[in-house]
Amino acid sequence: SGKSTYAQRLAMEQGHKILYIASALPIDEEMKERIKRHRESRPSFWQTLEAYRSIKAKLDSDGERYHGILLDCLTVMVTNLLMDTGEDPEKWDRKRIDAFEKAVMREVTETLKGIRTWSNLGMVVSNEVGMGLVPDNPLGRIFRDIAGRANQLVAADADRVFMVVSGIPVRLK
Repeated sequence: SGKSTYAQRLAMEQGHKILYIASALPIDEEMKERIKRHRESRPSFWQTLEAYRSIKAKLDSDGERYHGILLDCLTVMVTNLLMDTGEDPEKWDRKRIDAFEKAVMREVTETLKGIRTWSNLGMVVSNEVGMGLVPDNPLGRIFRDIAGRANQLVAADADRVFMVVSGIPVRLK
Protein backbone atom coordinates (compact mmCIF):
# COMPACT_ATOMS: atom_id res chain seq x y z
CA SER A 1 0.00 0.00 0.00
CA GLY A 2 3.00 2.31 0.37
CA LYS A 3 2.87 2.93 4.13
CA SER A 4 6.57 2.38 4.74
CA THR A 5 7.59 4.31 1.63
CA TYR A 6 5.49 7.29 2.69
CA ALA A 7 6.83 7.22 6.27
CA GLN A 8 10.42 6.99 4.99
CA ARG A 9 9.83 9.98 2.72
CA LEU A 10 8.52 12.00 5.68
CA ALA A 11 11.50 10.92 7.78
CA MET A 12 13.99 11.96 5.09
CA GLU A 13 12.51 15.47 5.14
CA GLN A 14 13.47 15.78 8.83
CA GLY A 15 17.22 15.48 8.41
CA HIS A 16 19.91 12.84 8.32
CA LYS A 17 19.79 11.64 11.89
CA ILE A 18 16.94 9.13 11.72
CA LEU A 19 16.48 6.04 13.86
CA TYR A 20 14.56 3.27 12.13
CA ILE A 21 13.05 0.77 14.58
CA ALA A 22 12.50 -2.49 12.73
CA SER A 23 10.12 -4.82 14.54
CA ALA A 24 10.18 -7.73 12.09
CA LEU A 25 11.88 -11.03 12.82
CA PRO A 26 13.45 -13.19 10.09
CA ILE A 27 11.31 -16.22 10.95
CA ASP A 28 11.15 -17.71 7.45
CA GLU A 29 12.54 -17.18 3.96
CA GLU A 30 9.73 -14.88 2.84
CA MET A 31 10.20 -12.65 5.90
CA LYS A 32 13.98 -12.63 5.41
CA GLU A 33 13.43 -11.37 1.85
CA ARG A 34 10.91 -8.75 3.04
CA ILE A 35 13.39 -7.49 5.66
CA LYS A 36 16.15 -7.36 3.02
CA ARG A 37 13.95 -5.26 0.70
CA HIS A 38 13.10 -2.89 3.56
CA ARG A 39 16.79 -2.50 4.45
CA GLU A 40 17.66 -1.72 0.84
CA SER A 41 14.86 0.85 0.58
CA ARG A 42 16.12 3.12 3.36
CA PRO A 43 19.21 5.31 3.43
CA SER A 44 22.35 3.54 4.65
CA PHE A 45 23.22 6.43 6.96
CA TRP A 46 20.07 5.91 9.07
CA GLN A 47 20.63 4.06 12.31
CA THR A 48 18.61 0.89 12.83
CA LEU A 49 17.34 -0.64 16.03
CA GLU A 50 15.91 -4.11 15.58
CA ALA A 51 13.43 -4.47 18.43
CA TYR A 52 9.80 -5.10 19.21
CA ARG A 53 9.87 -5.01 22.99
CA SER A 54 11.51 -2.83 25.64
CA ILE A 55 12.07 -0.17 22.99
CA LYS A 56 11.96 2.73 25.47
CA ALA A 57 14.67 1.11 27.60
CA LYS A 58 16.82 0.63 24.50
CA LEU A 59 16.31 4.26 23.49
CA ASP A 60 17.07 5.45 27.03
CA SER A 61 20.29 3.43 27.14
CA ASP A 62 21.28 4.85 23.74
CA GLY A 63 20.64 8.37 25.04
CA GLU A 64 20.92 9.97 21.61
CA ARG A 65 18.57 12.56 20.11
CA TYR A 66 17.30 12.04 16.58
CA HIS A 67 15.70 14.26 13.96
CA GLY A 68 13.09 11.54 13.63
CA ILE A 69 12.29 8.05 14.86
CA LEU A 70 10.36 5.67 12.62
CA LEU A 71 8.84 2.47 14.02
CA ASP A 72 7.95 0.01 11.28
CA CYS A 73 5.65 -1.77 12.11
CA LEU A 74 3.25 -1.70 15.08
CA THR A 75 1.16 -4.66 13.93
CA VAL A 76 4.31 -6.76 13.45
CA MET A 77 5.33 -5.71 16.97
CA VAL A 78 1.98 -6.95 18.32
CA THR A 79 2.35 -10.19 16.38
CA ASN A 80 5.80 -10.81 17.86
CA LEU A 81 4.57 -10.06 21.38
CA LEU A 82 1.71 -12.50 20.84
CA MET A 83 4.03 -15.23 19.57
CA ASP A 84 6.47 -14.57 22.42
CA THR A 85 3.98 -15.83 24.97
CA GLY A 86 4.79 -19.39 23.94
CA GLU A 87 1.15 -20.17 24.55
CA ASP A 88 -1.75 -21.10 22.30
CA PRO A 89 -3.93 -17.96 22.33
CA GLU A 90 -6.81 -19.99 20.95
CA LYS A 91 -7.03 -21.61 24.41
CA TRP A 92 -7.00 -18.32 26.31
CA ASP A 93 -9.96 -17.28 28.42
CA ARG A 94 -11.13 -13.67 28.63
CA LYS A 95 -8.95 -13.00 31.69
CA ARG A 96 -5.78 -14.10 29.85
CA ILE A 97 -6.69 -12.12 26.73
CA ASP A 98 -7.26 -9.01 28.85
CA ALA A 99 -3.92 -9.49 30.64
CA PHE A 100 -2.09 -9.84 27.32
CA GLU A 101 -3.81 -6.75 25.91
CA LYS A 102 -2.86 -4.76 29.00
CA ALA A 103 0.78 -5.82 28.54
CA VAL A 104 0.69 -4.80 24.85
CA MET A 105 -0.81 -1.41 25.67
CA ARG A 106 1.85 -0.86 28.33
CA GLU A 107 4.56 -1.73 25.77
CA VAL A 108 3.05 0.62 23.17
CA THR A 109 2.65 3.44 25.69
CA GLU A 110 6.26 3.08 26.84
CA THR A 111 7.46 2.98 23.24
CA LEU A 112 5.62 6.22 22.47
CA LYS A 113 7.16 7.85 25.57
CA GLY A 114 10.60 6.79 24.40
CA ILE A 115 10.05 8.13 20.91
CA ARG A 116 8.81 11.46 22.27
CA THR A 117 11.76 11.69 24.67
CA TRP A 118 14.45 11.14 22.02
CA SER A 119 12.98 12.86 18.97
CA ASN A 120 10.81 15.80 17.98
CA LEU A 121 9.17 13.66 15.33
CA GLY A 122 8.00 10.10 15.78
CA MET A 123 6.36 8.04 13.09
CA VAL A 124 4.64 4.70 13.52
CA VAL A 125 3.71 2.50 10.57
CA SER A 126 0.87 0.08 11.17
CA ASN A 127 -1.66 -1.97 9.27
CA GLU A 128 -5.36 -1.19 9.34
CA VAL A 129 -6.95 -4.31 10.78
CA GLY A 130 -10.65 -3.57 11.17
CA MET A 131 -11.93 -2.96 7.66
CA GLY A 132 -12.00 -6.58 6.51
CA LEU A 133 -14.00 -9.59 7.52
CA VAL A 134 -14.09 -10.73 11.12
CA PRO A 135 -11.54 -13.57 11.33
CA ASP A 136 -13.05 -17.04 11.58
CA ASN A 137 -10.73 -18.16 14.37
CA PRO A 138 -9.94 -17.01 17.92
CA LEU A 139 -6.27 -16.19 17.19
CA GLY A 140 -7.22 -13.91 14.31
CA ARG A 141 -9.90 -12.17 16.36
CA ILE A 142 -7.60 -11.70 19.38
CA PHE A 143 -4.88 -10.24 17.16
CA ARG A 144 -7.24 -7.99 15.21
CA ASP A 145 -8.93 -6.61 18.33
CA ILE A 146 -5.69 -5.92 20.23
CA ALA A 147 -3.85 -4.52 17.19
CA GLY A 148 -6.87 -2.33 16.45
CA ARG A 149 -6.86 -0.93 19.97
CA ALA A 150 -3.08 -0.41 19.78
CA ASN A 151 -3.65 1.55 16.56
CA GLN A 152 -6.27 3.65 18.37
CA LEU A 153 -3.83 4.36 21.20
CA VAL A 154 -1.14 5.52 18.77
CA ALA A 155 -3.60 7.60 16.73
CA ALA A 156 -4.95 9.30 19.86
CA ASP A 157 -1.38 10.24 20.85
CA ALA A 158 -0.44 11.44 17.36
CA ASP A 159 -0.60 14.98 16.04
CA ARG A 160 -1.25 13.69 12.50
CA VAL A 161 -2.58 10.39 11.20
CA PHE A 162 -2.50 9.20 7.59
CA MET A 163 -3.95 6.15 5.90
CA VAL A 164 -2.04 5.17 2.78
CA VAL A 165 -4.15 3.63 0.05
CA SER A 166 -2.49 2.56 -3.20
CA GLY A 167 0.48 4.78 -2.37
CA ILE A 168 -1.72 7.82 -1.76
CA PRO A 169 -1.65 9.30 1.75
CA VAL A 170 -5.07 10.33 3.06
CA ARG A 171 -4.94 12.56 6.12
CA LEU A 172 -7.33 11.38 8.85
CA LYS A 173 -6.21 13.66 11.66
